[in-house]
Formats: sequence, structure tokens, C-alpha cells
Amino acid sequence: MGPNRDFNLDVRFAPDLTPESFNALVNTPPMLAERRAVVIRAVEQLGKRKTKLRDEVVRYLAQPNPTTVLVLVVAAGEEPDADLVKASTSVLLEPLSAERVPRWLRHHATTLKVTLAPDAVDLLIAAVGNDLSTLARELEKLAALTGGATREVTAQDVTSLVGVRRGETVYDLVHAALERRAARAAQLVQPVLEQAGMSGVKIVSLLGTHLVGTSLARAERDRGANVARLPDIVFRQLLAVRPYGLRGYKEEAAHWSGWSAHWTGGELSRALRAALAADNALKTATVSDDRGIVTQLVLGFAALNKEAA
Repeated sequence: MGPNRDFNLDVRFAPDLTPESFNALVNTPPMLAERRAVVIRAVEQLGKRKTKLRDEVVRYLAQPNPTTVLVLVVAAGEEPDADLVKASTSVLLEPLSAERVPRWLRHHATTLKVTLAPDAVDLLIAAVGNDLSTLARELEKLAALTGGATREVTAQDVTSLVGVRRGETVYDLVHAALERRAARAAQLVQPVLEQAGMSGVKIVSLLGTHLVGTSLARAERDRGANVARLPDIVFRQLLAVRPYGLRGYKEEAAHWSGWSAHWTGGELSRALRAALAADNALKTATVSDDRGIVTQLVLGFAALNKEAA
């Protein structure tokens, strides 16, 4: 698209569109170019039931504008609409495995003329997670921070930019909670919530994911699995399912196997119910109290331990 990229590229979210605004996007002629591109994200939120916008998209796909490249993006893990798939060319993009994210991060940094120290890579992933678009945005900020200088970006630079210190990431909070160090987990709630893009719902969702994984490992223990082989057993189950959004499968399998020694199956079930209640409270509360709800949840994990004793 060259210098006219800003005029010939539109990125929108499906829930924000109406049939009229969609038509305006796809039928706008390109400026000093052969074609223009329109990217519609969160297409899965159109639903498979009949809505005016969905019907308009299906109608348009039957006779698209030849000067517009329309890209419909469905979020990972969501089932695409069969009618939209049938009327378009579908491409499945598998998420980059967690083990390859550090290498991708270092490579992408070089395209921005940024060199990352190993501890900066580790801290950035711990703070942001494996989402490539979010990591790319943070790298762009780091590139601006260095101002074109050739020096290596350190963990301290990441701390200054992202606002997270080593030992105070959301994963440190999860580790403390699942290891049932409730006081430490509670101490981490506020600094984690202060980080950019973080919320109580994200923390509880991550806690729920790891409670489920730990429940899987606990179930294997209760079935008499060899404790020494437990990480490998859990790892093979992860490979069979390949859930989205985890860090390295071997790393997660090792954590879940270790944490399962701190819980009984019944305790994990009660903890999952508590996490679900916290999630509902966060999403329905008229006054936001993320800190209080998440803190109460992780402190409750210790209370469960005390009851079991």
C-alpha cells in the first residue's frame, strides 16, 4: 500500500458495525492504489443466528467489491460461521507455540533495531504473556524508549516501561495462590492490578485455568499415577488437547503436577466454584472492587487448606 496505507486500510471490530457502516467500508474506493483492505475482527461475535449485519456480510460475499480485500478474523478457539466460510477463502492460522515465543520476540525486536537482554525477554513474556500483538506493541514502546541507541534493553527498561517488577507478575501471583501461599498472593493483587491492561477478570480467568490443570494432575495422583512420571503424563494429555493460551506445555505440566500435592480433589472443586463466583461478581458488580474480590478469593485458598487440616 506504500505511503497511502493509512487511507487504504481499515481495521474494525464486528460488534461496532452496522450494515450501513460495513457497506461504507467495503465499497470505499482505494486512494492512489489498485486495492484497499478492510479487516473485521471478532467476527465470531456476529453469532450464527440471523442478524442484519451478518446477513449483509453474507450478501456482500456473494458479490464482493473487486477493489476491496476483506479479511474476516475469528478469534482463536472459536468455531467459524459455516456460511461465511463457504462464501470465502478460509485460512487456519495456528497460534505460535509457547516454546517459540521467546525466539519470535527476539527476532521481531531486531526488525525494530532493538536488542533484548535474556532477562528482558523473560520479564516481558511474564508480564505480557504470549499474545504476539501485545508483545509487538510493547516492543514498539521499547524501541521508542531507546531512541535508536544501540544499547541492549534490560529487565530494568521493561520494568520502567511496562510497570512490572520481577517477582510481581500475574504468574507470580498464580504461583503463590496455587502453592497456597495465600498471604503472598494477596500482597501481589494490587501491584498486578496496577499493570497496564490487567483486570480482576483476567487474573481470575488465569487462576481458573491453572486450577483446572492442577485438578487434572490431582486426578492422576488419585488414580495411582507414578509421581515421578506425573509431569510426563500431564504433558501428553496437553499435547492431545492442545489448549490455547498456555505457556510451554512442559512447563505447565510440571507446575500442575507439583501444585497438585498441595490440594485434595475436593479442595480443588471448592476452589473452582469460588473462582466462578468471583468471576461472576467481577462481571456483575455495579461498583468495581477488583482488588477486594480477587484478594478474598486467594485468601480463601488458605482457608480451604486450614479446613482440610
